[in-house]
Amino acid sequence: MEFRRINGLPPYVFGIIDSIKAEARRSGRDVIDLGFGNPDIPSPQIAVDKLAEAAHNPRNHRYSSSKGIPKLRKAVSDHYRERYGVFLDPDSEVLTTIGAKEGLSHLMWVLVGPGDVALVPSPSYPIHIWAPLFAGAEVRQVPLGSDREGAEFFNSLKDAWESTWPKPRVIVFSFPHNPTTTVVSLDFMAEIVAFAKERDVILVHDFAYSDTAFDGYVPPSVLEVPGAKDVAVELFTLTKSFSMAGWRVGFLVGNAAVVQALTKLKSYLDYGTFQPIQIAATVTLQEAKEYPSQVNAIYQSRRDALVDGLARIGWHVERPKGTMFLWAPIPPAYQEMGSLEFAKFLVNEADVAVSPGVGFGPGGEGFVRFALIENESRIAQGMRNLKRGLPKL
Repeated sequence: MEFRRINGLPPYVFGIIDSIKAEARRSGRDVIDLGFGNPDIPSPQIAVDKLAEAAHNPRNHRYSSSKGIPKLRKAVSDHYRERYGVFLDPDSEVLTTIGAKEGLSHLMWVLVGPGDVALVPSPSYPIHIWAPLFAGAEVRQVPLGSDREGAEFFNSLKDAWESTWPKPRVIVFSFPHNPTTTVVSLDFMAEIVAFAKERDVILVHDFAYSDTAFDGYVPPSVLEVPGAKDVAVELFTLTKSFSMAGWRVGFLVGNAAVVQALTKLKSYLDYGTFQPIQIAATVTLQEAKEYPSQVNAIYQSRRDALVDGLARIGWHVERPKGTMFLWAPIPPAYQEMGSLEFAKFLVNEADVAVSPGVGFGPGGEGFVRFALIENESRIAQGMRNLKRGLPKL
């Protein structure tokens, strides 16, 4: 039987590592999981309490609105005004999505189709590459570069635009960047907005790590650029900032025409997130504004423990300024293995699970990604395991 939209999907390389990890654990081995970026920090207590309270009210058990309840959209608008100085109309420029991943996937349905082209960084979070493909469009992967500040990516983006036909309709990007941890300045955002305006292309910025930043770095919203709403939309989520991954609360904000196009599509597809979750998310945005800084302090401590621990065993990795990840080049003595085989090797020989870079597209080959999802004691154990399992370091 033919399954048209999934027949072309390659094997999910992260699933391969998960299977090896699960088999090792079934045999009694203690695998330190630094692979899947699944936040382990609890959600704010106020969110949990409000969810429980709202769930006891039977009025909240009915269908909700696919665009999100008004108070939640207003809370998002207030957040952008207070955090970025950006004014959003909660009725026309804010839409609630069932997580950023769902929002991006369905957004591509209204922006691109067969015969269209999207530009996407390489490497990238997999859905950035696959969402336009699911919509029938072609994807041109643009090398992100190694400068970790976006300048190489912007130059490559201009080259890709000039050499691509038909001209791309959409540019998908995300900073701070998963998996490479690349960060950019507001000047970069201004450049890419000007570029998009000159070429009549829509910018889609996945701002998943809007608050996950260290050492004084403050991630800019693309919407901070004057006039950005003419060409840009942004996906904002509570997943990382408020450690609410399983709640699936995201938003599309920005250009009203694009937001309303997705609103119309979603009115045919869903009835929105369970209403008690939306109510809890509203209260969280209003009353737990300091929680992201508490989450960041934990991630920064883990980042330092991991970077310093790797350095002590001879594996030197740049200290990231954003995201909950570490993007590590495979040590020279093991590079010929490739990222998938090296990731398998780490599970089998060191009881440490990481994500192979090739899972983020061909531009990720030669790297593995560590996620900061274990506490410092477990990270220290992982470093001891790596020292034992990597004798060539």
